Amino acid sequence: MLQTANGDAVMSRRRVFEWYKRFKEGREETADNERSGRPSTSTTPKKVDKVLELVREDRRITVREFAEEAGISFGSTQSIMKDILGVRRLNAILVPKDLTFDQKNARKETEILVFRVVRILSLNLEATTDDPELLKRVITGDETWIYGFDSETTQQASEWRFKNEPRPKKVRKAPSKVKVMLTVFFDYQGIVHHEFQQQGSTITADSYLGVLRRLRKAIRQKRPELWRSKSWILHHDNAPAHTALKISKFLQDHSTSVFPQPAYSPDLTPCDFFLFGKLKKKLKGRKFQSIEQIKVESKKAMKAIPKKKTTRGVLPTGKKGG
Repeated sequence: MLQTANGDAVMSRRRVFEWYKRFKEGREETADNERSGRPSTSTTPKKVDKVLELVREDRRITVREFAEEAGISFGSTQSIMKDILGVRRLNAILVPKDLTFDQKNARKETEILVFRVVRILSLNLEATTDDPELLKRVITGDETWIYGFDSETTQQASEWRFKNEPRPKKVRKAPSKVKVMLTVFFDYQGIVHHEFQQQGSTITADSYLGVLRRLRKAIRQKRPELWRSKSWILHHDNAPAHTALKISKFLQDHSTSVFPQPAYSPDLTPCDFFLFGKLKKKLKGRKFQSIEQIKVESKKAMKAIPKKKTTRGVLPTGKKGG
């Protein structure tokens, strides 16, 4: 019956009877019994300790250098590393900045206990972790470059292909040199204020001071309830122009609360998650001949972004896209 079912792959008749006898006598495992053989001389505790010592001394040493230092074969060294010590070689992770202990602590407190930090550090904000109106008072802003031409994404260049057809190809192109810097502030109701930086100028404390003055006028016109109660909270990153002494003094003189931003935090960037990506996606793959055309099309793209796309991202609590 076994030969009919499995053909040549079946065990011989003699082997079947042999295993039947073993199981009848009480055997419960099919694995082979341990056999006595020549003892291993390359994976002795002494040599394992030597390899462990080399690992701790130099984390970048190669397996071949391990073998030469310990006086064992290449294969035995790999066996010690993988099977006995359980170590593996991993590529380094690229990070924007190496944060100090204090910076990590500040980021942890701000992102995990975001509402509590606002209550403690902001200027007399009577907010609790259950305050549903808190996020409605946050106005967040940032700057970004808008290019005369920026190549479309791979998703935008996707095509329907039949079976056995090759994948579509897309040539990587650098953004054009014609560009203009856009500054945008928005809250849960949408865009509050936007403006384009003057050509040839850079974002400095003086220029940002002018932006904040114009932002205040926009809030007075578009968000009168926040203006009258002076309850709006400004959120921006830690760029030098944003944290300059004259900017801090200006905000303090006008009793403007500032949402704390941890150092080098990529999580608390609502503009990147909920505005700039959607804005630039509408402009990618299109060519604009002048700065004025870039400005006109950028304004159209901002107006075309649905309100619900920005209202859910005024201030993410440390989770991308959330």
